[in-house]
Amino acid sequence: MLEVKNLSYSVGSPKNRQEILHDLSFSIKSGEFIIITGPNGSGKSTLAQLIIGTKKPTDGTITFQDTDITDKTITDRARLGISHAFQQPPRFKGLTVQDLLQISVTGQETFVKAPKIDYQKLLKAVGLDNSYLEREINSTLSGGELKRIEIASAIARQAKLTIFDEPEAGIDIWSFNQLIKLFRQIRQHDANRSLIIISHQKRLIEQADRIILLKNGKIANCGPVSKVLPELQEAQS
Repeated sequence: MLEVKNLSYSVGSPKNRQEILHDLSFSIKSGEFIIITGPNGSGKSTLAQLIIGTKKPTDGTITFQDTDITDKTITDRARLGISHAFQQPPRFKGLTVQDLLQISVTGQETFVKAPKIDYQKLLKAVGLDNSYLEREINSTLSGGELKRIEIASAIARQAKLTIFDEPEAGIDIWSFNQLIKLFRQIRQHDANRSLIIISHQKRLIEQADRIILLKNGKIANCGPVSKVLPELQEAQS
């Protein structure tokens, strides 16, 4: 489904260049659940931004379902089936939670000819109820509430590939448990959807098919949980 080949990303002037990611290569199959983890500053979020198109690589290529998307826009990638839940969700004054979920499902800013949407199911999956539907996505919502609404909208899109950047950040223990349950349900009910989750949380990491461990902008290890998790735990101890 996704192939990253010799991907590098640098910032700064030619004389004062700082390399954030160096020569990354890996592939993800349809239906795989991948965890990207590693120390702070290892380039995890930058890698996610390169895949969704908010940053452009210095070198290398990204291919999605046999299409070279290296130079495609974030909109082009979304149309091909790539979705992303931000680490720090944006606020949208004047836009309600129901509006956001509607746009996520249909891709349109209108309710005309919209499919029937089970808003209650979407919100319940992230520990919220229907009272949130008419609330604006603004400063009246806490960071944890915004994060849960962002996750619900990402799930609603039913994209072929969804990237979650630290979905556990800012949510309580009950919601975290619901989050794990939600990812399990996605895997059980849609074998063709691929997930990439950036996380440090052991309970999330244990759910993955494979772990990509980044250190200093390079892939330090990549493989099944049984192979990579011991190294990760040793480094954290």
